Amino acid sequence: MSRVGPSLPGMEAAVIPLHQSVRLEGDRIVIERLTLADPSLAAFLGERPASDRGALVERALRIGLIALQDAGVTVNVDAVRVEFERMVRQAEQVNERAAQTLEQTLRANFADGDGRLPRTLEKFLGDRGALRSMVDELFDETKRDSAIGRIGGMLERYFDGDASKLARLLDPTRLNSPMHQFRQEIAAGFKGIEERLVAIEAAAAARGAERARSAAKGGDFEDLLEAMLGEIARGAGDLVDRTGLEAGSVLKSKKGDFVVTVDAQATRGHDLRVVVEAKDRPMSTRAMRDELREARENRGAAVALAVFTPAHAPAGIAPFTLVGQDVYCVIDPESPEPANLEAAVRLARLLALASLAEHEVEVDAAAVSAALTAIREQLEVVRQLKSQLTSISNATKAVWTGLDTMRSSILARVGEAEAEIRATVD
Repeated sequence: MSRVGPSLPGMEAAVIPLHQSVRLEGDRIVIERLTLADPSLAAFLGERPASDRGALVERALRIGLIALQDAGVTVNVDAVRVEFERMVRQAEQVNERAAQTLEQTLRANFADGDGRLPRTLEKFLGDRGALRSMVDELFDETKRDSAIGRIGGMLERYFDGDASKLARLLDPTRLNSPMHQFRQEIAAGFKGIEERLVAIEAAAAARGAERARSAAKGGDFEDLLEAMLGEIARGAGDLVDRTGLEAGSVLKSKKGDFVVTVDAQATRGHDLRVVVEAKDRPMSTRAMRDELREARENRGAAVALAVFTPAHAPAGIAPFTLVGQDVYCVIDPESPEPANLEAAVRLARLLALASLAEHEVEVDAAAVSAALTAIREQLEVVRQLKSQLTSISNATKAVWTGLDTMRSSILARVGEAEAEIRATVD
């Protein structure tokens, strides 16, 4: 029989006897005088040609050895599988014992009834637990040494009754309380206001008595108006002339105590005037109207302004109003209010400017009247507040604040009237 497989180069042939007729020489199997007694296989081999029998026997031997080799490997795999299954069963047993142990531990610690954690929580947080006892003791109102008792005692000391610390601190009659010093400061402040108001009343009464006894009472009123008109004119850029002693355009007429010449920039170069009459004596409405008309003609003025004292003013014109094309105003010499005269002069000035229009201009009388009504209301509030200041008991800081607010409102209303007349002129 031929040899099975080629020999590897470089390897020496080593003979390893395996059987009487089988030996290994390196990587070759040598079979000599091998006899196989098997009738069926002999019959099968006898059916093949003689030239094919050697190759067939060699292939059969190769196939048989390979089959035996694979069978050995299969046996090893089965052994591994058996061992793995044994280990799996062992692991399952271990896991089951661990799960049982874990369950027992969890039950011992967390069971609803007798677990360690529920027992511990009940001990500290239950209805009769340590926390409940501590809280009850801490906030027991019947115990003065409890927290709530101590807080109550402290609040009583500070806030309860006339003997409390807060009451003593806020009592202005106590010598050492903070409110005592504040009370003294307020009393001193009101005393200073009282003294000042008394002095103002005394001075005003003295001036009134002096003017009442003086034959130059009318001159005093004109002097007062001259100073006030000068202040107003300086703010507007106008000029004021005292003309009561000078004859005018009308023969031998001296009507028109003052003439306000409007700033040329505002009149576009025209000579525009407002005549002012100071009236500290009684006159009928008709006589006043005729005198103002003559004063406009005598001084070449577009508008006339009549300034009355309260004792001689026609009813219903205080603090000022518009009568036809003339403006009436009331100024009290005892306590002159510059805002009243300023509003009246500005209104007369604007009416004069409106007369400069070359075309016919219709002034919105309703708008001007509404603005005048609002101005009169605000000035009346000012007058009332001023009168309150003459009473010592009503002299407070709130009154002065009200005066400032009303003054701002008056200027705003005059501004509305100015805007209306400017719109008609432009």
